Amino acid sequence: MAYNTYSDRFTIGSEAELVRLIEKLGFVPFFENEIKGFSLEEHIGKGCWYTDGDNGFWPAWEWKGPVINKSGCAYGKFLWNKATYISAEWFPDFANYRRDGYDFDARYEDGLASRDDKYLYELLDANAPILSKPLKALGNYRKGGKKGFDSSIIRLQKQCYVTVSDFRYSVDKFGKEYGWGIAEYSTPEKFLGQGFTENVYKRSPEESYAKLVKHFKKILPDADENIIIKMLG
Repeated sequence: MAYNTYSDRFTIGSEAELVRLIEKLGFVPFFENEIKGFSLEEHIGKGCWYTDGDNGFWPAWEWKGPVINKSGCAYGKFLWNKATYISAEWFPDFANYRRDGYDFDARYEDGLASRDDKYLYELLDANAPILSKPLKALGNYRKGGKKGFDSSIIRLQKQCYVTVSDFRYSVDKFGKEYGWGIAEYSTPEKFLGQGFTENVYKRSPEESYAKLVKHFKKILPDADENIIIKMLG
């Protein structure tokens, strides 16, 4: 399967092919978006998407956890508030740009993060990796309790302080998994480890931004540069 950009014709029909796509092109949005062709959805093989038939087996969704762990990539709502895979090679520069060179404590001290985000970040960091349900329970995010979980967790992903480290499934009394995968959260520092921590602030945010724009122009040759800049935020 030969491809170098998202303008090339190719299909993804297995976990292994998705891992190669992430490693080769660096950024793989899960769903269709503002840039034509720039998504797994638009390159998925027949029988691997939920619209191919309600048979209770949708490979693209079932691949998520294994692909995250096999590729060592970051996964989260990084672009357009939508789920995106970002390779271990490219995530440090992306995080450096989105964080604007700040670790979370420095961001908060400079008044650039809310108390609600600080509360959730510190709770998650102290218990990572942690599934969304027990995280909500620990933080008292419930009816009559604390509000704003969804807004904070999405914002922390967009700023690259939180990533999805796996998906776990509920198990019935027969030991059979069922339902949708439940997100397990971590911080990039804990999940991606030394490869991330040694490189995330290696360059200035401006240098990381220039590197990202150049890369996106390469893998998205038909996309307008203004759309790429808007996407980066």
